Amino acid sequence: MSNARIPAGHGESEYIEKRSSFLGLVEPVETEEDARAVIAAVKKQHHDARHNCWCYLIEGGPERYSDDGEPQGSAGIPMLEVFRKEGITNAVCVVTRYFGGVLLGAGGLLRAYTKAAKEALENAGTVEILPKPRFLVHSPYHLAERIRQETLSCGGTVENTSYEADVSMCISIPAEKADAWSARIFDLTSGTVLPEKTER
Repeated sequence: MSNARIPAGHGESEYIEKRSSFLGLVEPVETEEDARAVIAAVKKQHHDARHNCWCYLIEGGPERYSDDGEPQGSAGIPMLEVFRKEGITNAVCVVTRYFGGVLLGAGGLLRAYTKAAKEALENAGTVEILPKPRFLVHSPYHLAERIRQETLSCGGTVENTSYEADVSMCISIPAEKADAWSARIFDLTSGTVLPEKTER
């Protein structure tokens, strides 16, 4: 299975169909809150538009979409499909429609929203994201918070934690930082904690 990809940056497009203007925008995002903030900003900017349809996908999280008043299934889902087919995650797309006075029908809308989303994604460019190695860390209670902070500062994620005789954490770390992070944890704990790579 190929690795997931994310938008490399900001991308825009403009597509005209029977005098209706479809303005596409794609942004990379890390969280659902980031995606909703982008959508809100576009709606504010284009408050006079007939429709601001959107979708977003978050790695390991939700996929959401909205037709924003267009016929059901004619906007949000086709946009989402563009990202699914390309293996894109951590992305938000908003396509703003300024109505040109001519009805396009469901098929015309589907094509227009798909094209606007696809061109915005192409203009943003994409980059591949490598899978994050995962580690099990067994730590004394008094060192657990320092390990957590060190993990977050390296762009890692503490996926789950259990508290028993010691603190056990399942941690994922960006591949390019894994060796340095592991060495840092070893030094930080005076050699008492050694992260163990795991497939879980």
